[in-house]
Amino acid sequence: MWIPPEVKDPVVLHHPTRKSIGYFGAVRLRDGKFAYRREEGRFDGQTFFSFLKHLRQISSHSGRRVVLIIDNVKYHHARLHAPWRERSRKRFVLEYMPTYSPELNPIERVWKLTRRKATHNKYFPTLEELMTTVENVFDSWLYGSESLRILCAIK
Repeated sequence: MWIPPEVKDPVVLHHPTRKSIGYFGAVRLRDGKFAYRREEGRFDGQTFFSFLKHLRQISSHSGRRVVLIIDNVKYHHARLHAPWRERSRKRFVLEYMPTYSPELNPIERVWKLTRRKATHNKYFPTLEELMTTVENVFDSWLYGSESLRILCAIK
């Protein structure tokens, strides 16, 4: 099962120039495997749709049904990807969390851990150095992480 980000408040990183990047992310609860996608533009229906297709592609080989637990940000319900969501429903389904409940979203814990491991109390002279540091942390979780599995466990 993949849990995507609290996308209305995604992890967004700023450089002193105020240029920013953000990340979509998801954790598989079974083993803490992490998937992410950098987004240098806006978070909207199109960019979320690209992330959904990416998750579908990397999770389809297992043959299992994938359930995404996501919040209710507007572009999670975008008409743009509604037909695709409906066609994929047997193998890839989105389940929405209650409105205004970020404390229930395990990915928020991942974003907090990312800040602690990668960016807390550090200066990055370039946005590229910031991205490299954050993505090195993300890459260490790509094949599973017991820490993420425990951190995201639904109690």
